[in-house]
Amino acid sequence: MKAAAIPPEIEAWFSGRDWRIRSHQKGMYAAAHAGRHTMLVADTGAGKTLAGFLPTLADFCPSKFGDDGPPEGLHTLYVSPLKALAHDVQRNLVTPVEEMGLPLKIETRSGDTPSDRKRRQRSKPPNILLTTPESLSLLLSYPDSFEMFRGMKRIIIDEVHAFATGKRGDLLALALSRLQAIAPQLQRAALSATVANPESYREWLAPWGDLDQVELIIGEPGAEPVVEILLPVEERVPWGGHAATWAIPQLYGQIKANKTTLIFTNTRFLAEFIFQNLWDVNEDRLPIGIHHGSLSREARRKVEGAMARGELRALVATASLDLGVDWGDIDCVVQMGAPKGSSRLLQRVGRANHRLDQPSRALLVPGNRFEFLEATAAKDAVEEGQRDGEDFRRGGLDVLAQHVMACACAGPFGEDELLAEVRSSLAYAWIDAEIWGRVLRFVETGGYALRAYDKFKRITRDRGGTWRLTHPEHAARHRLNAGIIIDGEMLTVRFKNGRSLGKVEERFAAALSPGDTFAFAGTSLEVEGVKDMDVIVRASSKAAMIPSYGGARMPLTTHLADRVRAMLDDRAGWARFPDDVREWLEVQDWRSEMPAPGQLLVESFPHAKRYYSVYYTFEGWNANQSLGMLITRRMEDRGLQPGGFVANDYSLAVWGLKPVEDPAPLLSPDILTEEFVDWVQDSHLLRRAFREVAVISGLVERQHPGKRKTGKQVTFSTDLIYDVLRKHEPDHVLLEAAWADARERMTDVGRLADLLESSAERLRHVTLDRVSPLAVPVMVMIGRESVPQGQIDDELLLEAESLADAAMRVEPALDG
Repeated sequence: MKAAAIPPEIEAWFSGRDWRIRSHQKGMYAAAHAGRHTMLVADTGAGKTLAGFLPTLADFCPSKFGDDGPPEGLHTLYVSPLKALAHDVQRNLVTPVEEMGLPLKIETRSGDTPSDRKRRQRSKPPNILLTTPESLSLLLSYPDSFEMFRGMKRIIIDEVHAFATGKRGDLLALALSRLQAIAPQLQRAALSATVANPESYREWLAPWGDLDQVELIIGEPGAEPVVEILLPVEERVPWGGHAATWAIPQLYGQIKANKTTLIFTNTRFLAEFIFQNLWDVNEDRLPIGIHHGSLSREARRKVEGAMARGELRALVATASLDLGVDWGDIDCVVQMGAPKGSSRLLQRVGRANHRLDQPSRALLVPGNRFEFLEATAAKDAVEEGQRDGEDFRRGGLDVLAQHVMACACAGPFGEDELLAEVRSSLAYAWIDAEIWGRVLRFVETGGYALRAYDKFKRITRDRGGTWRLTHPEHAARHRLNAGIIIDGEMLTVRFKNGRSLGKVEERFAAALSPGDTFAFAGTSLEVEGVKDMDVIVRASSKAAMIPSYGGARMPLTTHLADRVRAMLDDRAGWARFPDDVREWLEVQDWRSEMPAPGQLLVESFPHAKRYYSVYYTFEGWNANQSLGMLITRRMEDRGLQPGGFVANDYSLAVWGLKPVEDPAPLLSPDILTEEFVDWVQDSHLLRRAFREVAVISGLVERQHPGKRKTGKQVTFSTDLIYDVLRKHEPDHVLLEAAWADARERMTDVGRLADLLESSAERLRHVTLDRVSPLAVPVMVMIGRESVPQGQIDDELLLEAESLADAAMRVEPALDG
């Protein structure tokens, strides 16, 4: 079949810039011309976004639409995981559209969009609308959504790897099914630079999971990235800590030497902490900015604009900017702390020299010795082109309940028709009639135990079998509360004049008193008072505390964990490590053993009148945290008098007043069928998971007109309902959803189960007379694990030196 000809307007625009249209861009155009869905995997800087939009731009070229005139109404919907990315794409699309003179109107829609513009977009939509999964779901809850989307031709899902495997992906999958039902001609396109298994994403993207409907297009390879690991010049690689503040002087030197440096951290707290440390050494008063999700919209837009104009020398950011943002003047990306995955690192590295033919340059700054090993593993993976990522899972029932309510808000629906629509997405193909009925009954009455309360009666079925809202007010309440991202309750930080700086967590704000100071948005602030949902502040020159954010921990991928294990076992490869890291491993190998691939090493030793066991699992913090809970319960049952435990991504340290002679009985797989169930039901985990699914499903509302519930009020409401359901309806659909979350997301039960299943065959127990070198990084966390990262690094250094002295001495030592 002859390839579709790209319109001359587009050909001329590329030629005018001395660019060529790349093969994957032509492939995307040809596939769209043939009426196929597409999955594009191409390196950062390869023009993925332009490739996704190329068929849309072509439809608006005069040479193509001719005398018929350009298409009217909404033509293309672009969905991204980040609001910042949507705004960046809008900026970058405007240039070719204006230079080609195309009759195209482009707008964004997110939680930041003014309400009057949102109303106008529904009645008179632009040709291209850039949005997020949550905003798309809300659009579909309006009766006029059928008219708005009926003529739509194309949907582009950018950075699909960033959300397809989670609940935001569930919401988007359901929205895709609804859009396909409204507009059968709709073509789907997904874009990514970092998927490890493109076939699974093709299946997720395809209606009914039919791979034949989706064409996979692989982009032209780009220049290899240059990744280096920053090491202390005079000091040693630290034993513990995560903030890597040792690197601040060297990092400042990099900022002065580069045109623009983008510095990534893994948490909002570390972003503020690193920014403050950089500002303290900023003798040249260089323009340095900060960007994270808790800052106000105005603050974020100001920083994004300054970066786009090339006005900043450095920007400290979180994951709020690690996807797709195209600022071509960035010549170096810095990753503070461990990258946690090769795909995540590749994504962040790609922000430097955002062009296919120029190598991206990145510096990895490890906070401790295990993070050095992880950084080395990630660097090797990037150089080998190896990617990693999360596996797909079943779609959440709480998300499905939210979608059902959105459909009811848009208009009456038939039970069987909506089930068929829902099951056309891979995430919900597993839903059968029994589960579907339970979900509908939940949305209808709240479930058997709650059916007596009118507030939970949201939909009803008429005699003809059609479902509809019980009252129009439920639509307004749904739109106020719908969403997937459930952060900790936040309070707004404001000056007295009302200007907002952003938000801090409620638990942090609750500890503040007038006169206290804290650093936020790069400014030292003094608290004047806390009123309702606001923290009233004024600028201050006093020394500041740092806001400590909770939030999810980035999990260590299995791929990187396996690489670190292999590095520990490769003794010949230690020669490339710094002297202090190599010595650390050599003394460990001499005094104890190395945790080999396929083996679970457990070390037991006395220290400070306690008995410790360290389990080298490499299964990530969630799995290790869960294992610590379960082991201490078994130790209690066996009279070993456990004192506590502490975990990191690589290991778990458990201590007690009696020694563990044999850890095997503590690790038997039946722990998951007995103690695990009891522990989860008795712990805060299931309540926390229920709190989230209750909010997502719409059972508990956070927002009322003009008023928002506090975190305490939401917790009180959900805990009350949780207790009622556990007593009177233990098979409630939301308890099932909460169990799924607690098992998979909060405890990482899959990795834990694999570990326990093989522990009998792979267990290696070593008894020592004192702490081992490999145990020092986790041991220094004891007593400090609840203290904000960064704040304790100096204390960690002192504690680590004492432990390390005992661990690294080669002569016999008395027990401390």
